[in-house]
Amino acid sequence: AVLALKPEGDCVIGGPELAGEALAAGLVDRIELLLSPVIVGGGKRALPDGASARLELTDERRFANGVVHLGYRVGS
Repeated sequence: AVLALKPEGDCVIGGPELAGEALAAGLVDRIELLLSPVIVGGGKRALPDGASARLELTDERRFANGVVHLGYRVGS
């Protein structure tokens, strides 16, 4: 959806509230996650309550430092 609106490049959305609103509006077609092998108690949530989407895993990469990259296509 975002690429259809802006074909010359990607749009990066950060922050839980804006990301949740963009998901709800159907403006997100891909989600890229970097997972770090560190557990931290507390902190901010990645998305607000009620944010949801069906995801299809399209890419997975593991790095020597333990970080894992996951790429998802957002379904309908």
